[in-house]
Amino acid sequence: MKKLINEVEKVVEESLQGLAKAHADLVKLHPSVRAVLRVDSPKEKVAVISGGGSGHEPMHTGFVGFGMLDAACPGEIFTSPTPDQMYEAAKAVDGGKGVLYIVKNYSGDIMNFQMAADMLAGEGIPVEQVIINDDVAVEDSLYTAGRRGVGGTVLAEKIVGAKAEEGASLEEVKKLCERVNANVRSMGMALTSCTVPAAGKPTFELGPDEMEIGIGIHGEPGRQRMKVKTAREIVEMLATAVVEDLPFKAGDEVLAFVNGMGGTPLSELYIVYNDLSDFLEKKGIKIVRNLVGNYITSLEMQGCSITLLRLDEEMKRLWDAPVCTPGLRWGM
Repeated sequence: MKKLINEVEKVVEESLQGLAKAHADLVKLHPSVRAVLRVDSPKEKVAVISGGGSGHEPMHTGFVGFGMLDAACPGEIFTSPTPDQMYEAAKAVDGGKGVLYIVKNYSGDIMNFQMAADMLAGEGIPVEQVIINDDVAVEDSLYTAGRRGVGGTVLAEKIVGAKAEEGASLEEVKKLCERVNANVRSMGMALTSCTVPAAGKPTFELGPDEMEIGIGIHGEPGRQRMKVKTAREIVEMLATAVVEDLPFKAGDEVLAFVNGMGGTPLSELYIVYNDLSDFLEKKGIKIVRNLVGNYITSLEMQGCSITLLRLDEEMKRLWDAPVCTPGLRWGM
């Protein structure tokens, strides 16, 4: 194992310290639990909070700031955060209009966020949750009942965060998040495994000429293992599954999100985007917004995912709204 770390036990702690020092104008660390908070913690707005295992950076900690998340709760690598993290983070950023938890559909995340929500409700703090389950690859996986939450989470955090920034009510913010989840679909693939520092070895084995279609962001098994194909062939497989699931149809306006899994060069992601653009054009599906880069990763895994979100006019406006976080920034 070759990694730029000091001690295996301090990987997450030291990474968070570095994040807070590098972006001290945007984020700060909670004094008593592992949570990243907005430095300004504005009042009179719904607090939007997410979290999950570390190893997927910049999601979620890199998306804390103006126009996106008010707080993020990171667990250990690929391990859910604890209820006390989610509870204390919410208490720290509660602006008086309630709390929305955006939760990826993983069993540990759901259980722990629910416990935190129960504690908040017990203190009279309004709290709602929306579970993101946009992965079309498999119905059940190692850590989930039902579909996994993947790339759609990033898009939901941006759009919902912008809505909350406008002063929308908790009910309005929740309904928008549910609408995003209902209109977004994703699927990913891997060319290599990743190595969790505490394990010291690859999570799974892939031969030098193999790839896995439908892989999860923790290395969970996908739909099929096969010989490596061209980028165009891979896009055809992923995009077909995504388009047919919703289904997307001719005339739809979409946000196309090509995401790297952590170890894929940006040049290759643009090849994937080029092929995706051609694929969708042939089907009469119009890309009106896009995002290309490493935004929800799996440590150093090589691979990519494709996410499509069917946009309405409000989603377009909120996507374009200013955002200022360590991992996503425009219009500021």
